[in-house]
Amino acid sequence: MTGLNGRPTAAELVAAVAEFLEGDVRSNTTGSVNFHALVAANVLRTVERELLDQTSAEPQTALAALGYADEDALAAAIRTGALDDRGSDVLPCLRTVVRHRLSIAHPGYDQPEAALP
Repeated sequence: MTGLNGRPTAAELVAAVAEFLEGDVRSNTTGSVNFHALVAANVLRTVERELLDQTSAEPQTALAALGYADEDALAAAIRTGALDDRGSDVLPCLRTVVRHRLSIAHPGYDQPEAALP
């Protein structure tokens, strides 16, 4: 069985609704309804990527290596200056967290700096 409830999976259902919005709804609407269908489809594509994500442990592992349970705790430590002398440890962690976020929100933008124009 695939997923908690079998097939279709949550990701497949989300993809189907996004496809409906991108196709049928957008081709048969104009103006603000068309725009809002585009926005809704983009949101669903983001949710689909989150559901299919198999790298979600990477940021958590990077945070744990620094001794922080989550991004909020790391941000608080950065704000207080607690990590000012550990920049060489913090930067790789931040890169991992940001690349993971970008891979979900804007695929392709998560590539290493050398790959960017």
